[in-house]
Amino acid sequence: MSISQLMNSYIEKSSWIRRMFEEGLKLKKLYGEDKVFDLSLGNPDLPPPTEVKEALRKFAEEYNPAFHRYMPNAGFPYVREIMAKKVSEEQKINISFNEIIMTCGAAGGLNIIFKALLDPGDEVLFPSPFFVEYFFYVENHQGRPIPVPTKEDFSLDIEAFERRITPKTKAVLINSPNNPTGQVYTEREIRELSQLLEEKSRAYGKVIYLISDEPYRNLVFDDVEVPSIFHYYKNSFVAYSFSKELSLAGERIGFVAVHPEMENKEKVIDALILANRILGFVNAPALAQRLVAECAFAKVAVEIYKKRRDLLCEILKEGGLEFVKPKGSFFMFPKTPIDDLKFCEILKEELILAVPGRGFGVPNHIRVAFCVPEETLQKMRPNFLKACEKAKKML
Repeated sequence: MSISQLMNSYIEKSSWIRRMFEEGLKLKKLYGEDKVFDLSLGNPDLPPPTEVKEALRKFAEEYNPAFHRYMPNAGFPYVREIMAKKVSEEQKINISFNEIIMTCGAAGGLNIIFKALLDPGDEVLFPSPFFVEYFFYVENHQGRPIPVPTKEDFSLDIEAFERRITPKTKAVLINSPNNPTGQVYTEREIRELSQLLEEKSRAYGKVIYLISDEPYRNLVFDDVEVPSIFHYYKNSFVAYSFSKELSLAGERIGFVAVHPEMENKEKVIDALILANRILGFVNAPALAQRLVAECAFAKVAVEIYKKRRDLLCEILKEGGLEFVKPKGSFFMFPKTPIDDLKFCEILKEELILAVPGRGFGVPNHIRVAFCVPEETLQKMRPNFLKACEKAKKML
């Protein structure tokens, strides 16, 4: 075989979303862009807030060739100062720029965290359903990914975590608001998880870290608040991205924040900065760093996503599908009346693209993204209801 066996297995595992994307391209070519309803990709379609355009205009007017030079591997100090202020507000705990490392999005952040922490065979636990890339990120650094089932409403099952934590557990990774479910973990869940990790850390005589992946932190609805993990657990990290809240997915910009009271903090930060360099990131993109420094407290029009969520809930309800109403993100994860692969095939017959739930570790569900215009959802409605009727006849 010309490629590694590991990468070959990854191609198989990661193919669901990519496969749907490629199916969408084929269908659009056959039937036209406006006739195909692609709910498979989490690609934010809202325009960035006005602050982004204003910042880019400012950079063009004040252009300096030095904008593009190398900087410290952790990022521009003045940018990190601004990110520290943002994290201090959101996490309700004061941190300094020394505890911020600018990264190539939250994905780059998670990879430097795992590179810094994991020895071969160390386990990383995360709730299931899960973002499929978590498997790859952990295994990139010779760790063992361990999915942990959630409750029926996708909330954390603390007892399930307790059963799966072992002396090999190095970290627990959570994602709230969650992709693919839209669930937001409550303050009680975060507190109980933190208490469990403290107990297990004492019992095993080692630190078990808590990592929070937060690209959707500021995409929440109905006055829901995302709890602070820093408030409850000192051996914790936040991996952050501006891809969703500023609609800057292609710019690959985010950061890692380290709890200011973390044990061996200086050594951990040194390892994160070195990982940023030796993984080939070197540093986060210079222009993107300057951009988010100007826009760190802005966000897209979240009420538009909320309106789309409510419309999609209506359509799913009309189709007779069971679902948990998302509290954040731009995803839903409804149950399917039949096998998820078969249901996705029926949807495709109606020119609708969704991702089978097994791609996120939980079959008999689909992930649908509502980062598409409201008109698209309205036009899709009869097709979706027709697909639901077809599926019910197969029961």
